[in-house]
Amino acid sequence: MTDTTRPTALDLPMVDPLPEATQKYFDICQDKLGMVPNVLRAYAFDIDKLNAFTALYNDLMLADSGLTKLEREMIAVVVSSVNKCFYCLTAHGAAVRALSGDPKLGEMMVMNWRVADLPERQKAMLAFAEKMTRASAEIVEADRAALRDQGFSDRDIWDIANVAGFFNMTNRVASATDMRPNDEYHAQAR
Repeated sequence: MTDTTRPTALDLPMVDPLPEATQKYFDICQDKLGMVPNVLRAYAFDIDKLNAFTALYNDLMLADSGLTKLEREMIAVVVSSVNKCFYCLTAHGAAVRALSGDPKLGEMMVMNWRVADLPERQKAMLAFAEKMTRASAEIVEADRAALRDQGFSDRDIWDIANVAGFFNMTNRVASATDMRPNDEYHAQAR
């Protein structure tokens, strides 16, 4: 992709002008993140799709959960690593670095999460997310039991599965449309 003004390789311009609520959301992103993430810009050709995407993302990644925000970002990166999604590896790798305060952890999650010195609980969580990504039809009760053995509740398992499922979907959309991460992500939390 050579046109750096477009967030994807598709010719789907943002609604112009953006509805007031959407513009306010983009302004909040700009203030908090120093940018409007390209994934939001990509969806802004259809405000209903953007709203559906952001509602689900915000619920899965930011709402109350037995999983920490860092753990949810770790799942996003592990799934994205299996799927080789450049956009999500860059954006969520930056989030892991920022939330953990550990640039090395972000790199390990991107390259091979198994080299990270993680608690057994997080290893079980990430192994489940990876298996779900590679072969979801092969998940059996023993896989859920392994999570319960590490203290995850059934609600936590639901959250792990939904975060992994969401990123499997978004990875495919990002890869299929050549979605590019904002340049700002590359230097964050290093």
